[in-house]
Amino acid sequence: MAGRAARWGVALALGGLWWWGMLRLVLAPDAGVLEGAVVTGGWGLSLLPVHCVPKARGEGAAGPRRWPGAWPRWRSARGRGRPSG
Repeated sequence: MAGRAARWGVALALGGLWWWGMLRLVLAPDAGVLEGAVVTGGWGLSLLPVHCVPKARGEGAAGPRRWPGAWPRWRSARGRGRPSG
């Protein structure tokens, strides 16, 4: 329970810091590099694929030995390659 509260606290603090930087950039005439770095860094972190799993653990993922056969079938099923057969 304490770990969950700590994660929420960190998330809220970083979110508040991002909003502070964004509002300073938009509203304050003397905003500068610090605010820009905070906003850009927060935006960049939002692009990270944090919900990805390793290929071996993915549902329906083809293992390395199955790729040679799986790739042509996928392409032909999508209409992007020669039909198999």
